[in-house]
Amino acid sequence: MSKSFNKLLLLMSMVLVIGVLAACKSAEEAGSEEGSSEKDGEVSGVAMKDYGVGDQFKATEPVTFSMLYSDHPNYPYQEDWLLFEEMKKRTNVSLDMTIVPMSDYEQKRSLLISGGEAPLIIPKTYPGQETPFVASGAILPVSDYLHLMPHFQNAVEKYDMEPYLDTLRQEDGKFYLLPGMHEKVWPDYTLAMRKDILEELGLEEPKTWEELEEVLMAMKEAYPNSTPFSDRFKFESTLNVAATTFGTRAGWGLGNGLMFDHDEEEFYFGPASEGHKKMVTYFHGLVEKGLLDPESATQEDDQAIQKLVNEESFVINANSQSVIDYRSKLNKALGEGNFEISKILVPGGPAGHVMGGSKLENGIMISSKAKDDPNFDAMMQFIDWLYYSPEGKEFTKWGVEGTTYTVDDNGKRQIAEDVDYVGLNPGAPKQLNVDFGFSGGVFSYGGSTELLHSMFSEEEIAFQNGMHETKETLLPDPPIKYNEMELEQATLLSTPLLDHVKQSTLQFILGQRDLSEWDAYIKELEAKGLQRYVEQANEVYQSNK
Repeated sequence: MSKSFNKLLLLMSMVLVIGVLAACKSAEEAGSEEGSSEKDGEVSGVAMKDYGVGDQFKATEPVTFSMLYSDHPNYPYQEDWLLFEEMKKRTNVSLDMTIVPMSDYEQKRSLLISGGEAPLIIPKTYPGQETPFVASGAILPVSDYLHLMPHFQNAVEKYDMEPYLDTLRQEDGKFYLLPGMHEKVWPDYTLAMRKDILEELGLEEPKTWEELEEVLMAMKEAYPNSTPFSDRFKFESTLNVAATTFGTRAGWGLGNGLMFDHDEEEFYFGPASEGHKKMVTYFHGLVEKGLLDPESATQEDDQAIQKLVNEESFVINANSQSVIDYRSKLNKALGEGNFEISKILVPGGPAGHVMGGSKLENGIMISSKAKDDPNFDAMMQFIDWLYYSPEGKEFTKWGVEGTTYTVDDNGKRQIAEDVDYVGLNPGAPKQLNVDFGFSGGVFSYGGSTELLHSMFSEEEIAFQNGMHETKETLLPDPPIKYNEMELEQATLLSTPLLDHVKQSTLQFILGQRDLSEWDAYIKELEAKGLQRYVEQANEVYQSNK
């Protein structure tokens, strides 16, 4: 073969390669332009062409989307609920539900997603629960599609949500969960206390954990046969709210155990800190003095409540709903007007009068199959209106004006005379959630503080305001953006560590392990890989921040 022919072949090959590269570049630019125009308002299918903040979403033609539904036993699913009838009327959307009992929801959700059989809309997903499905590509990076969700974007800006959304971002910088978003951190769990006993003993509501101990001692002295504080929720809720004020993590809030030092810009393991030692020492002291029931960590909720009703105790963990239940039971046992029980502000501790928590609530994953649906844009607009617009949130919470509620001349919502919900209208024959489908956990969460407070009693609003007025709200820790392999390694390291923390924390508190063994406990954590766990977290954080 001649040299000139070889040169000709080489020249032709170069031309071909350049042509292919140019074509690829043109296609890439076209794709980029297409994505850009999409963000500029070009939508497909039955989506609204001009949809923005304040607009009522309504598909241009009737459409059906599939959804997974967590069925609550207290208000079981009914396909003829007014919720669905009115939803279709307002949005032109029907929902094809896959009904799963609440008790099996997490397991069934995982099986459906892993098997590629999940519905398009996957609600009732708490932050962090989406992570196992990211690497497989089974769920969408929803942060790529926020241009279709003007109300979501508006809420992010109005509620200063970016620090909280950052906690959802994965290694690629995207987030895969559309979370419920609150205007403010919503504190709920704290201690409920017999205020009439406080008044009888001439005591003020305790403002710190030290003052709480003084109150419990006075109660014990006045009622020697009592154990003043007998807790429910296996003591997990109390440990959670207390841990923040001691500068650690515990109970329901243990999480991965890691905490961020903003001065040093690094993570450390909270349950190995001096704050954790102070916390277990404090609660051990309560147990040792007969002020805290050691059965708090093991007894069922009904047992703890019964001790309160029998006046064997006077203090118990509570939220805004459970305190109403306590009153109902105490009314039957002691007679209405013969007692007073209410929530107290979370006591301050060595870390100060601080309040943890998040503005995020459970939210929605979107199946990756949804992107291929011709009405994907409309689906995202529908979700945006229903879950993030003020009108959609009022609808899913309160229902239909004139049927389930009215609005007075001052703009205050009043539940209808024949409807009850959370004690707003005791004795009414119908329930807002049971009979109409509103205020249910699949559709109604997040939103403005005004909307949140609209169903609260004056007492609960006073608690909320008191917490925000007297507590410093701590910002969330920055995310640790593990990749799939790093996450697997972190999980392998954290599992034995966290199991040991849970066990040892209760052992120290209950006196099953002497506090003099604290240093031994730290060495046990180190033997289980504590140092490597913390090092890996900081390495990943520093490389991805």
